[in-house]
Amino acid sequence: MKNAYYILTIVCCVLFASCSMTQPITRGEQYAKMYEEKPITFLVMPPINNSTNVEAKDLLYTSISYPLIESGYYVLSPMLTMEILKKESAYDAEMFVNSSLSMFQKYFGADAVVFSEINSWTKKGFGIETDIHFIIKSAHTNEILFERSCDLYLDLSTQSSGGGLFGAAAAILSSAVNTAITQHIQAARMANRYIIRDIPRGKYSPEYMSDHQTIAGEKDVKVRVKPN
Repeated sequence: MKNAYYILTIVCCVLFASCSMTQPITRGEQYAKMYEEKPITFLVMPPINNSTNVEAKDLLYTSISYPLIESGYYVLSPMLTMEILKKESAYDAEMFVNSSLSMFQKYFGADAVVFSEINSWTKKGFGIETDIHFIIKSAHTNEILFERSCDLYLDLSTQSSGGGLFGAAAAILSSAVNTAITQHIQAARMANRYIIRDIPRGKYSPEYMSDHQTIAGEKDVKVRVKPN
Protein backbone atom coordinates (compact mmCIF):
# COMPACT_ATOMS: atom_id res chain seq x y z
CA MET A 1 0.00 0.00 0.00
CA LYS A 2 2.86 2.28 0.92
CA ASN A 3 4.59 1.53 -2.41
CA ALA A 4 1.41 2.40 -4.31
CA TYR A 5 1.26 5.72 -2.46
CA TYR A 6 4.85 6.55 -3.40
CA ILE A 7 4.25 5.65 -7.04
CA LEU A 8 1.13 7.83 -7.17
CA THR A 9 3.07 10.72 -5.61
CA ILE A 10 5.86 10.41 -8.19
CA VAL A 11 3.36 10.28 -11.06
CA CYS A 12 1.63 13.42 -9.80
CA CYS A 13 4.95 15.25 -9.49
CA VAL A 14 5.94 14.28 -13.03
CA LEU A 15 2.58 15.42 -14.41
CA PHE A 16 2.82 18.72 -12.51
CA ALA A 17 6.36 19.35 -13.79
CA SER A 18 5.26 18.53 -17.33
CA CYS A 19 2.36 21.00 -17.13
CA SER A 20 4.67 23.68 -15.76
CA MET A 21 7.15 23.20 -18.59
CA THR A 22 4.48 23.55 -21.26
CA GLN A 23 2.68 26.49 -19.67
CA PRO A 24 2.30 29.21 -22.33
CA ILE A 25 3.83 32.62 -21.80
CA THR A 26 2.42 35.98 -22.79
CA ARG A 27 3.83 38.63 -25.12
CA GLY A 28 4.39 40.78 -22.07
CA GLU A 29 6.71 38.12 -20.67
CA GLN A 30 8.42 37.09 -23.89
CA TYR A 31 8.98 40.61 -25.23
CA ALA A 32 9.25 42.56 -21.99
CA LYS A 33 11.85 44.97 -23.40
CA MET A 34 9.47 46.04 -26.17
CA TYR A 35 6.89 47.12 -23.60
CA GLU A 36 9.54 48.87 -21.51
CA GLU A 37 11.14 50.90 -24.32
CA LYS A 38 7.98 51.44 -26.42
CA PRO A 39 9.81 51.96 -29.75
CA ILE A 40 7.94 53.97 -32.36
CA THR A 41 10.28 54.38 -35.34
CA PHE A 42 12.04 51.43 -36.99
CA LEU A 43 14.94 51.42 -39.42
CA VAL A 44 15.21 48.25 -41.53
CA MET A 45 18.74 47.18 -42.45
CA PRO A 46 19.41 45.18 -45.65
CA PRO A 47 19.28 41.44 -44.89
CA ILE A 48 22.37 39.36 -44.21
CA ASN A 49 22.31 36.72 -46.95
CA ASN A 50 23.92 33.40 -46.03
CA SER A 51 22.08 31.53 -48.78
CA THR A 52 23.23 30.72 -52.31
CA ASN A 53 20.32 32.66 -53.80
CA VAL A 54 21.76 36.05 -54.75
CA GLU A 55 18.29 37.57 -55.28
CA ALA A 56 17.05 36.62 -51.82
CA LYS A 57 18.48 39.74 -50.16
CA ASP A 58 16.50 42.19 -52.29
CA LEU A 59 13.37 40.01 -52.26
CA LEU A 60 13.28 39.97 -48.47
CA TYR A 61 14.28 43.61 -47.99
CA THR A 62 11.42 44.96 -50.07
CA SER A 63 8.82 43.01 -48.08
CA ILE A 64 9.83 43.63 -44.44
CA SER A 65 8.35 47.11 -43.89
CA TYR A 66 4.68 46.44 -44.65
CA PRO A 67 3.90 43.94 -41.84
CA LEU A 68 5.71 46.21 -39.38
CA ILE A 69 3.57 49.15 -40.49
CA GLU A 70 0.46 46.96 -40.17
CA SER A 71 1.54 46.19 -36.60
CA GLY A 72 1.49 49.87 -35.69
CA TYR A 73 5.05 51.09 -36.23
CA TYR A 74 6.51 53.93 -38.27
CA VAL A 75 9.12 52.50 -40.65
CA LEU A 76 11.68 54.75 -42.31
CA SER A 77 11.60 54.50 -46.11
CA PRO A 78 13.84 51.55 -47.09
CA MET A 79 14.74 53.19 -50.42
CA LEU A 80 15.86 56.49 -48.84
CA THR A 81 17.59 54.65 -46.02
CA MET A 82 19.44 52.49 -48.53
CA GLU A 83 20.67 55.53 -50.48
CA ILE A 84 22.04 57.20 -47.35
CA LEU A 85 23.67 54.01 -46.08
CA LYS A 86 25.34 53.43 -49.42
CA LYS A 87 26.73 56.98 -49.48
CA GLU A 88 28.15 56.45 -46.00
CA SER A 89 29.54 52.99 -46.93
CA ALA A 90 27.30 51.49 -44.26
CA TYR A 91 25.25 49.21 -46.49
CA ASP A 92 26.31 45.89 -44.93
CA ALA A 93 24.24 44.95 -41.88
CA GLU A 94 27.08 42.68 -40.73
CA MET A 95 28.97 45.84 -39.73
CA PHE A 96 26.35 46.86 -37.16
CA VAL A 97 24.52 43.81 -35.87
CA ASN A 98 26.97 43.46 -32.97
CA SER A 99 27.99 47.13 -32.72
CA SER A 100 26.57 50.29 -31.18
CA LEU A 101 23.41 51.50 -32.92
CA SER A 102 23.36 54.98 -31.43
CA MET A 103 24.22 56.55 -34.82
CA PHE A 104 20.88 55.32 -36.18
CA GLN A 105 19.08 57.13 -33.39
CA LYS A 106 21.17 60.27 -33.81
CA TYR A 107 21.02 60.63 -37.60
CA PHE A 108 17.76 58.87 -38.49
CA GLY A 109 15.70 59.28 -35.32
CA ALA A 110 15.21 55.51 -35.16
CA ASP A 111 14.21 53.88 -31.88
CA ALA A 112 15.02 50.37 -33.08
CA VAL A 113 16.91 48.70 -35.92
CA VAL A 114 15.58 45.61 -37.70
CA PHE A 115 18.12 42.98 -38.72
CA SER A 116 17.25 39.92 -40.79
CA GLU A 117 19.36 36.91 -41.72
CA ILE A 118 18.66 34.52 -44.58
CA ASN A 119 20.08 31.13 -43.67
CA SER A 120 18.47 29.24 -46.54
CA TRP A 121 16.45 30.06 -49.65
CA THR A 122 16.19 27.20 -52.11
CA LYS A 123 13.95 25.48 -54.62
CA LYS A 124 13.09 22.16 -53.03
CA GLY A 125 10.78 19.64 -54.69
CA PHE A 126 7.66 21.43 -55.88
CA GLY A 127 8.17 24.47 -53.70
CA ILE A 128 10.41 27.09 -52.12
CA GLU A 129 12.06 26.63 -48.73
CA THR A 130 13.19 29.63 -46.68
CA ASP A 131 14.89 29.86 -43.30
CA ILE A 132 14.87 33.43 -41.98
CA HIS A 133 15.89 34.91 -38.63
CA PHE A 134 14.88 38.36 -37.32
CA ILE A 135 16.44 40.45 -34.54
CA ILE A 136 15.13 43.89 -33.58
CA LYS A 137 17.57 45.83 -31.41
CA SER A 138 17.16 49.08 -29.50
CA ALA A 139 19.00 52.06 -30.99
CA HIS A 140 19.11 53.52 -27.47
CA THR A 141 20.43 50.58 -25.42
CA ASN A 142 21.54 48.03 -28.03
CA GLU A 143 19.43 45.40 -26.27
CA ILE A 144 17.44 42.81 -28.20
CA LEU A 145 13.76 43.78 -28.14
CA PHE A 146 12.39 41.07 -30.42
CA GLU A 147 13.84 37.88 -31.88
CA ARG A 148 12.11 35.21 -33.93
CA SER A 149 12.79 32.87 -36.85
CA CYS A 150 10.72 31.08 -39.47
CA ASP A 151 11.43 27.92 -41.47
CA LEU A 152 8.77 28.21 -44.17
CA TYR A 153 8.05 25.88 -47.07
CA LEU A 154 5.86 27.37 -49.79
CA ASP A 155 4.21 24.36 -51.42
CA LEU A 156 3.65 25.06 -55.11
CA SER A 157 2.52 21.57 -56.11
CA THR A 158 -0.91 21.26 -57.75
CA GLN A 159 -3.51 18.57 -58.06
CA SER A 160 -3.66 17.43 -61.68
CA SER A 161 -6.96 16.30 -63.17
CA GLY A 162 -5.13 13.95 -65.53
CA GLY A 163 -3.24 10.79 -64.70
CA GLY A 164 -0.17 8.92 -65.86
CA LEU A 165 2.54 10.66 -67.85
CA PHE A 166 0.26 13.52 -68.91
CA GLY A 167 -0.63 14.28 -65.29
CA ALA A 168 3.02 14.17 -64.22
CA ALA A 169 4.05 16.43 -67.11
CA ALA A 170 1.31 18.92 -66.23
CA ALA A 171 2.43 18.97 -62.60
CA ILE A 172 6.06 19.61 -63.59
CA LEU A 173 5.07 22.38 -66.00
CA SER A 174 2.81 23.97 -63.40
CA SER A 175 5.58 23.85 -60.82
CA ALA A 176 8.04 25.47 -63.23
CA VAL A 177 5.62 28.32 -63.84
CA ASN A 178 4.76 28.74 -60.17
CA THR A 179 8.39 29.10 -59.09
CA ALA A 180 8.73 32.31 -61.09
CA ILE A 181 9.92 35.46 -59.36
CA THR A 182 6.41 36.34 -58.14
CA GLN A 183 6.30 33.14 -56.09
CA HIS A 184 9.68 33.93 -54.51
CA ILE A 185 8.29 37.32 -53.55
CA GLN A 186 5.27 35.62 -52.00
CA ALA A 187 7.55 33.28 -50.03
CA ALA A 188 9.36 36.33 -48.62
CA ARG A 189 6.12 38.07 -47.70
CA MET A 190 4.67 35.03 -45.98
CA ALA A 191 7.85 34.34 -44.00
CA ASN A 192 7.92 37.95 -42.84
CA ARG A 193 4.28 37.84 -41.79
CA TYR A 194 4.76 34.63 -39.79
CA ILE A 195 7.68 36.19 -37.93
CA ILE A 196 6.23 39.66 -37.33
CA ARG A 197 2.67 38.54 -36.53
CA ASP A 198 3.80 37.93 -32.93
CA ILE A 199 5.36 41.35 -32.33
CA PRO A 200 3.75 43.54 -29.63
CA ARG A 201 1.60 46.14 -31.35
CA GLY A 202 3.05 49.62 -31.86
CA LYS A 203 1.80 53.12 -31.12
CA TYR A 204 -0.33 53.36 -34.25
CA SER A 205 -2.26 50.16 -33.58
CA PRO A 206 -5.55 50.07 -31.63
CA GLU A 207 -4.03 47.19 -29.64
CA TYR A 208 -1.10 49.32 -28.44
CA MET A 209 -0.10 48.47 -24.85
CA SER A 210 -3.19 46.29 -24.44
CA ASP A 211 -1.86 42.99 -25.77
CA HIS A 212 0.38 42.07 -22.81
CA GLN A 213 -1.72 39.03 -21.99
CA THR A 214 -1.89 37.72 -25.56
CA ILE A 215 -0.26 34.29 -25.67
CA ALA A 216 3.11 34.58 -27.42
CA GLY A 217 3.92 32.33 -30.36
CA GLU A 218 6.90 30.02 -30.58
CA LYS A 219 10.23 31.73 -31.17
CA ASP A 220 11.13 29.29 -33.92
CA VAL A 221 8.25 28.76 -36.34
CA LYS A 222 8.13 25.92 -38.85
CA VAL A 223 5.26 25.99 -41.35
CA ARG A 224 4.24 24.50 -44.68
CA VAL A 225 1.83 26.72 -46.61
CA LYS A 226 0.15 27.07 -49.98
CA PRO A 227 0.19 30.32 -52.00
CA ASN A 228 -2.65 32.74 -51.24
